[in-house]
Amino acid sequence: MLLLALIASLVSFTKFDHCYNKNWATPDVYVHACYSDISALYGARHMDTKTWPYSSGKDSVEYPPLTGLVMWATSLITPSQNFHWYFLINIFFIAILFMLASWMLSRFKPNFWYLLPMTPAVIASLFINWDLWAVVPAIAAIYLFDHKKYDYSALLLGVAVAVKFFPIVLLAPIALIFNRRRQLQSALRYAFVFTITWLILNAPFFLSTPDGWYQFFKLNSERGADFGSLWYSLQLLGINLSNLNALSILLFLIGLAGFAIYFFGLEFTPRLATVSFTVVAIFTIASKVYSPQYVLWLTPLAILAMRGRRDRSAFWIWQGAELIYHLAIWEYLASYSGSHFGLPAKAYAS
Repeated sequence: MLLLALIASLVSFTKFDHCYNKNWATPDVYVHACYSDISALYGARHMDTKTWPYSSGKDSVEYPPLTGLVMWATSLITPSQNFHWYFLINIFFIAILFMLASWMLSRFKPNFWYLLPMTPAVIASLFINWDLWAVVPAIAAIYLFDHKKYDYSALLLGVAVAVKFFPIVLLAPIALIFNRRRQLQSALRYAFVFTITWLILNAPFFLSTPDGWYQFFKLNSERGADFGSLWYSLQLLGINLSNLNALSILLFLIGLAGFAIYFFGLEFTPRLATVSFTVVAIFTIASKVYSPQYVLWLTPLAILAMRGRRDRSAFWIWQGAELIYHLAIWEYLASYSGSHFGLPAKAYAS
């Protein structure tokens, strides 16, 4: 299992090697589909000067605090202000996290774990961003919840949300499961442990550098339709919608309501591992952006939800679409950045 995850990490590195050798020049990074936020933000967010990531106002890191902490801590051990070394140091830790995620799935889902290190879209997206720092504690939180270790699950979910905000949507199926089991006291205790954990991890940041800490929430509330989203596709096709914040939230709530109706219509109470994928998928569909690395969020959850051969067939159909999207967004961005080679806007939207 570890060997397979290691091989997948090395294959992923070969995808990024061209940009590594060419200093991530634009639009070359898009033509060769090897863009990475790790190298791009090293200078853009002042990691090259080892600046505290939330101290520079509007140039603060656009991520929750634990991601910023990882970015800053790895900059401290980067020699000679060299963004090549910064990239290598960060992907070393990401590769370890990927091995850990594969190991966890091998324990939690022994029949299907191998799909994670064998999925092309996952391998292609592995070193784009720091998402795996959140994925690993989120998977652990789901496993612990299903084994009724609620305090530890809530603690790890609080950690995951302090890294990347997306795992917060897992609170929705958790609340539904507690409601169906009539475990109000357990639900309140779970919410309390989760909230306290998140607050403790965020407090040093919003008390010391509140403007920088708030930058993540500000950018996400103010951003318009962004790459990969349903809203951006409609915009490219000439359908411009206003109040996207309200529309995206409304679409998510409609999807969540439909899921709740389905959930309460079941004859049994499903495990969190079974329903987490659906809720996160609804969230990503409704979101104002869908980045290629979001496949790293969804794939482990899909594997946890799988039950048989039919699910495996559906998994590969979906992953084929993810791979097409992975190639499409980079070639669209190549065209968007002025390259002679690229994908036209309407073709990308379709």
